[in-house]
Amino acid sequence: MAREFQRGHKAKISDLTAGTDLYVGVQISGPGLTFDISCFGLDADERLSDDRYFIFFNQPKSPEDSIQLLGAQSGDTESFRVTLDQIPSQIHKLSFTATIDGAGQMSQIAPGYLRIVAGGEEVARYSFDGSEFSTERAVMVGDLYLKDVWRFAAVGQGFDGGLDALLKNFGGEVAEEEPEAAPQQPAVPAQSQAPAFAPPPQTAAPAPSFGAPPAPAPAAAPVAGTTPPAPPAPTSPQTFTPPGQTFTPPGAPPAGQFAPPGAPAGQFTPPGAVAGQFAPPGTPGAFPGQAQPFGGGTQLAPVPPEANVRVVLTKYAEAPVGDRWTEQNHNLVRATLTKDAPILAKQGSMVAYQGDIDFAHKGSGLLGKLTGALTGQGMSLMRCTGNGEVFLADEASRVFVIRLQGEQLYTSAQGVLAFDESLETEVRRIEGAGLPGGGFFSMLFSGTGAVVVKTRGVPVVLPVGAATYVDGNAVIAWSAGAQAVTTTSLRLRRSGYARQTTEAVNLQFRGAPGNFVVVQPFEV
Repeated sequence: MAREFQRGHKAKISDLTAGTDLYVGVQISGPGLTFDISCFGLDADERLSDDRYFIFFNQPKSPEDSIQLLGAQSGDTESFRVTLDQIPSQIHKLSFTATIDGAGQMSQIAPGYLRIVAGGEEVARYSFDGSEFSTERAVMVGDLYLKDVWRFAAVGQGFDGGLDALLKNFGGEVAEEEPEAAPQQPAVPAQSQAPAFAPPPQTAAPAPSFGAPPAPAPAAAPVAGTTPPAPPAPTSPQTFTPPGQTFTPPGAPPAGQFAPPGAPAGQFTPPGAVAGQFAPPGTPGAFPGQAQPFGGGTQLAPVPPEANVRVVLTKYAEAPVGDRWTEQNHNLVRATLTKDAPILAKQGSMVAYQGDIDFAHKGSGLLGKLTGALTGQGMSLMRCTGNGEVFLADEASRVFVIRLQGEQLYTSAQGVLAFDESLETEVRRIEGAGLPGGGFFSMLFSGTGAVVVKTRGVPVVLPVGAATYVDGNAVIAWSAGAQAVTTTSLRLRRSGYARQTTEAVNLQFRGAPGNFVVVQPFEV
């Protein structure tokens, strides 16, 4: 389960993963905007003292291959491979940045993220959107930095200038471009030292193949402290189709087989993937009969004007692969399953699925049924297992994912759509008088995992103050540190409950600062 970061949060890499071979993906987009996504390798003074560690579309790797540009894949606009234990000692920080190529400003961007994947599992994610910026044309998204040990920081700092201004900010120099003939793309040798976690090529190869940006010819290498000219007329600096090639990564087995950190020696095949092919981090393997790995996220090809039906349907395309839980839209959530990590979902909530998924009734036993009947917190669940994806919804209710990292959350069982089976559940009694209909219990979720909650309309998160009162029919969830008691309202009486013929009863929440309660704009 990926750890969620907010702007300013920091953590040791060793607390996220034991591996040092990292995949860093950046997803950023906006209407009519094109982005340059780069990595600056900085020294102890946070200066670009060696321009060979400015990794961008025209210089896709560092001299010793410790930092490599991989291109767009797995739903990411741009991605990098970083091998921490191969980074030279003079490099103390890797700053991942995104700049707008052309007109525009960062306030126009859609929700995006920076994520870190290790050993095929996403371990960290920092999400951001345009509301965090204004007229800036660049953003320093996140850093990997050395402070006794390697650490990660979610930065999210806007920058007024573009790529040239960022380069100057880090101590580099920008030279005027000189016109020159378009360089020929050299053929990449079969044993090139530019490995990447790109999707497998379409042609068969005796060993796993990796796509990588072609290494530029020596004559085209950038001059120190300058920004080399870009190739002519690119459709997007960071979007390309990697050529298929084979290679032997440093330290790999002689046969050219690549094993991720922690995997046994020899050829590595992810669960469900075709033997001899390597799936990008965070993306399940393809199933027989599928040309692309399930999970969608691949943009459709340009649509001809006469294809009216295709034009209409394009905007409803499947969302790019995120982490284990992805909100497809306001009313639909997608869960990516592996055999060792099943989920529990409301019976009948399956809309569609891809891959090898098994659905089975999840019984609660006699005691569980009796508890559910007495408390109103019973759930009719199905257990979803296997390798693939399952789409879940319930009567077009809005859904949102709450991720717990060793935390606790109270909610009503009737408001839960699905959750990770790894979470612990317990029925807890709410103090005070009974709610209308006799329900005065709640469900407590504990541990590390996700709970998918459904609401009627867009929910509102209220901070818990000294006296926060919520209609018992409108409350969705609340933090474990908030104390909930039922109380009879003396102020509202029936005027505040137009459709309720019984005595007005609501919930009062108390707690220290930082606690919250989630309510829905719906009253039964």
